[in-house]
Amino acid sequence: MKVRDILRVKGNTLYAISPDEPLSRAVETMAEKDIGSLVVMEHSDVVGMLTFREVIQALVKNAGGGMLVRSAMDDAPLTCTLETEMDEVRRMMLDRHARYMPVMDKRMLMGVISFYDVAKAVVDSQNFENRMLKAYIRDWPEGERQGAE
Repeated sequence: MKVRDILRVKGNTLYAISPDEPLSRAVETMAEKDIGSLVVMEHSDVVGMLTFREVIQALVKNAGGGMLVRSAMDDAPLTCTLETEMDEVRRMMLDRHARYMPVMDKRMLMGVISFYDVAKAVVDSQNFENRMLKAYIRDWPEGERQGAE
């Protein structure tokens, strides 16, 4: 399974913000849209990723007064491509404790996947395999089914 498969199911709605926007505006957008991250874009380029983790860390560190997104964002976020295998995405996200990952095609942002999206895709894939195996076993002749179920 590849990232392309997740985006096909999830859709590719994107929420982005400029690094020079007030952090308070980013928090409002995230709360309003019920999302956990924003891609930070400048001149059509991905320059960072802002998640609630960075927001909370910035607020604790600076008491939140008048901060810009630029001061809180992760300016070197993990990224993947549409062709990245799910096992690789899981490994990358676990290694960096990343909950969100921009999906890029060269320099073009194609979407964002979350750790939840990855976990759901894995569970859905396993459930599909289980249903196929059970259907396959169900179609075996009666005498051969003993012990396989």
